[in-house]
Amino acid sequence: MTNPKVDFFFDKETQWQDAYIELRRIVLDCQPTDSTEDWREELKWGHPCYTFKGKNVVLIHGFKEYCALLFHKGVLLNDPEGILVQQTENVQAARQIRFSSLDDVMELESVLKSYIKNAIEIEDKGLQVELKKKSEYKMPEEFEQVLNEDAELKAAFEALTPGRQRAYLLHFSQPKQSKTRVSRIEKCIPAMMEGKGLNDR
Repeated sequence: MTNPKVDFFFDKETQWQDAYIELRRIVLDCQPTDSTEDWREELKWGHPCYTFKGKNVVLIHGFKEYCALLFHKGVLLNDPEGILVQQTENVQAARQIRFSSLDDVMELESVLKSYIKNAIEIEDKGLQVELKKKSEYKMPEEFEQVLNEDAELKAAFEALTPGRQRAYLLHFSQPKQSKTRVSRIEKCIPAMMEGKGLNDR
């Protein structure tokens, strides 16, 4: 069943409007017949998100080059068509199916329905994605050196939640050049000392 709170997203005139409307129809068609109340259309992060028993299953979103279905536990999906995309190398659980036109969506309708139903089954079974632990992320040499030289900063970093530590390590590791890594580390030191995460204000 459609949710009136989400209608504005599909009413907006964008390059993907027709594709969005078709994706909405396809996703809603996948409502499980034996648990109709459990399959809901909600608004999350400003986008249509479809939940099963309160758990996020799939989201519709778009970018300049493509629109997509984002499966929150896409890494667990069967992918016989080889169409699931890892958005960036640091995304662990989610996977996208991307479209560059309305025709792309319509051609894949039966495939999309099978993937969506598979995603619902994953939630129904309560399957979980095993996320990497912080210890599995590389500690950049530049940051390790800074921590070894500054006991106060080391204590502040170790006091952060695992998620915040992980975000910083990913942020520091991304640049290829050492001087860029050092620059990122220096800019983040005040926030780390205040116990803040990378995106905390």
